[in-house]
Amino acid sequence: MPVPAHLPSRQVPPAAAPSSGPPGPVVQSWALVDCNNFYASCERLFRPDLRGKPIVVLSNNDGCIISRSDEAKALGVEMGAPAFKVRRELARLGVHVFSSNYALYGDLSSRVMRTLGTLVPEVEVYSIDEAFLPLRGPLAADPVAVGRALRERVTRWTGIPISVGIAPTRTLAKIAGRVAKRTPRCEGVFDLARSREVLGMSVDDLLGSLPVDAVWGVGRRLAGMLRGAGIATARSLRDAGDDWVR
Repeated sequence: MPVPAHLPSRQVPPAAAPSSGPPGPVVQSWALVDCNNFYASCERLFRPDLRGKPIVVLSNNDGCIISRSDEAKALGVEMGAPAFKVRRELARLGVHVFSSNYALYGDLSSRVMRTLGTLVPEVEVYSIDEAFLPLRGPLAADPVAVGRALRERVTRWTGIPISVGIAPTRTLAKIAGRVAKRTPRCEGVFDLARSREVLGMSVDDLLGSLPVDAVWGVGRRLAGMLRGAGIATARSLRDAGDDWVR
C-alpha cells in the first residue's frame, strides 16, 4: 500500500536505531506493534517451503514449546507443552519443530524496531517482539493509515508479520492489539475508537466481552483473585472503585 503523505518514505541505514525523538506535541494515541508468532515467523523466513505449514519453536535445551505458528495453534498444539511429552504427537500431526535461535531472533527484532522508526520517530521497545509508538500531531490524524503503513513496511523490509493495536493508552493499546491479531476483518490493524464501525459493538461492550486476564499485567493468580471479588471482565475492572483497586 502507498505510504500516506505525512509519513517519511526514506530507508535508514541498517545500523541506525530508532530515535527517541523530542517530546513534541501531546500523545493523542498509542500504537502497540506486536510481531505475530515471532520466533516461528523468524524460522519460517529461512524456510519458505514451510509457509502454511505448522511450526513450533522449543525453549533452551528443547524443553518446552515457546512459539507456535497459526497452523500449529489450529491443530491444538499447546503453548508451554513439554517437548518430551508431545514429540510423538507433533510428528503425527506433521508439525515442524525448531530449536530456539536467540541470536537470530535478536537480530530480526532489531531490524523490525529500526523499520518502525522510519515511519514513527519514537519507538519504545517493550520486549523482543513488541513496541509502543506514541502518535502525535500529524501521525495521530489517521492512526489506522499509520498502522497499515507500518504493517506493510515491516513485512516488506523484514519478512516478519505484525499486528497493530491503537488506543488512547498503552493498556488499551494492548487490548486493541489482541483484537487486531485475533479478528480477521481487522486485517492486522485495529483502532479502539472504531470499535463500533469495525466490530459492531461499543468500546464498553468490547471490554465487557473480554476476560479480566486480557488486561495487561493481570496474570493467572491476580485474575483468580479478581474473579473471586466479582470482577471477571476488563470492563468490570475498569469500573471498579479506585479505593478498592488500591
